[in-house]
Amino acid sequence: MSALADRAFALGIHPTARGFGWAVLDGPFSAFDHGLFTTTGRDKNHRCIARLDRLIDEFAPEVLILESFDKESSMRSERIRELCLSIVNLAADRGVSIAVYRRSDVQEAFAGVGARTREEVAAATLRNLPMLDARRPEKPAPGDGEDKRMAIFTAAALVLTWYHFGTLGLFDDLGRAA
Repeated sequence: MSALADRAFALGIHPTARGFGWAVLDGPFSAFDHGLFTTTGRDKNHRCIARLDRLIDEFAPEVLILESFDKESSMRSERIRELCLSIVNLAADRGVSIAVYRRSDVQEAFAGVGARTREEVAAATLRNLPMLDARRPEKPAPGDGEDKRMAIFTAAALVLTWYHFGTLGLFDDLGRAA
């Protein structure tokens, strides 16, 4: 039996135009692993699903967490929405629970530490998970797009949101202690 089999993992996924960022946590203060998967060309969704399938094999997460991707609450492209639906289907087929949070849920979870914007949430995530420091996104120059590493922090923030709502205000106590 694998040493990983004794651990309860939560896997956050944040799809991007070129792949996805992911973060695996085994507690609200412990990032176990994280990374970026990038791909180009045709069949991006197929390659993303194949990589995610390997992540599920490796970590056997109890839950997979995504940001909401419906048309009403998200400005995601149709391809990304299709990828998210495929992710949900893969998780369901593999017996992994699925949690989906709106950006407003993430903001609510991080409100106790004064973080509302994506950059503020990423900074708060880094304070909570300092082991992610080597992947800290750089602030883009005017006119540049978002640093691709932000996807890792968004994925980790989604997992922290799941812990927050599952532990009745994880960040509320941290905000009072700060």
